[in-house]
Amino acid sequence: MNITGTNTNLLLRLLSAASMRNEVISNNIANQNTPNYTRQVVRFEDLLSQRLSHGAKGLESITPQVESDTITPASPDGNNVTPELELNSLRENRLLYEMYSTILSGKMDLVRTSITGGR
Repeated sequence: MNITGTNTNLLLRLLSAASMRNEVISNNIANQNTPNYTRQVVRFEDLLSQRLSHGAKGLESITPQVESDTITPASPDGNNVTPELELNSLRENRLLYEMYSTILSGKMDLVRTSITGGR
């Protein structure tokens, strides 16, 4: 019997993707002065959204993808890391992580309350 359910598993995967994204953004910031470095991004939520638009089946098979950002223009040295963009990405990712963890905490509180009977 799985008391956590698929929604909890999805929340755990979202938290994992946010953690991975934090590492990738930190790596981008560390390489902002490296010639020819291409910034990396983590795609997960948009992959889930695409799959959901075609039906909710197969969500378990979706994993976070680290991809090179080919859209952001590069500077003359070939590096396309922009510190402002990375800091904004960090802020957004922090908010996502906090939201996912708050939802997960609420779900765990419900499970705890149902087990203990509210005592």
